[in-house]
Amino acid sequence: MELLSVFIAAAVGFVLGAVWYGVLSNPWIKASGVEVDADGKPKGGMSPAIFAISFVIQLVVAGMMRHIFSLSGIDSIGAGLLGGIGVGMFFISPWIALNNMYAMRPKALTLIDGGYATLACGAIGLVLALF
Repeated sequence: MELLSVFIAAAVGFVLGAVWYGVLSNPWIKASGVEVDADGKPKGGMSPAIFAISFVIQLVVAGMMRHIFSLSGIDSIGAGLLGGIGVGMFFISPWIALNNMYAMRPKALTLIDGGYATLACGAIGLVLALF
C-alpha cells in the first residue's frame, strides 16, 4: 500500500504542476527567459522525455517524503499536509531561491517555482497521509 501511495502522490504532484504552470505559463516564460516562437510557445517544443523524467523526480520526492513521514510518525491528514507544506516551503523553495539568486534570475521566477514546490509537496503530504 505504501508503494501505491507514493505513485498516487507523485501523480497528484505531477498533475498539479501541469495546472500550475499552465495557468502561470506566460509569467513563467517571461521570468525564466525561455526563448519563444511566434506563437509564444517555447522554441524547440518539449520532449516527452522531459515529462517522463519529471514524473520520476516526483516519485523520488514522494518516496523520500513517505520515508521521512514514516520515521517521524506523521500519519494524520493535518500532519501530512503541514509536513508537505513544510518540505516545499522550507527545504525546496529556499534551494530554488538560492539557485535563482546566484543565476540573477527574477524574483518572480522564484515565487512561481517555489509556490509550485510548496503546493505540490503539501498535496503529496496530504495523499501520503491518506494511505
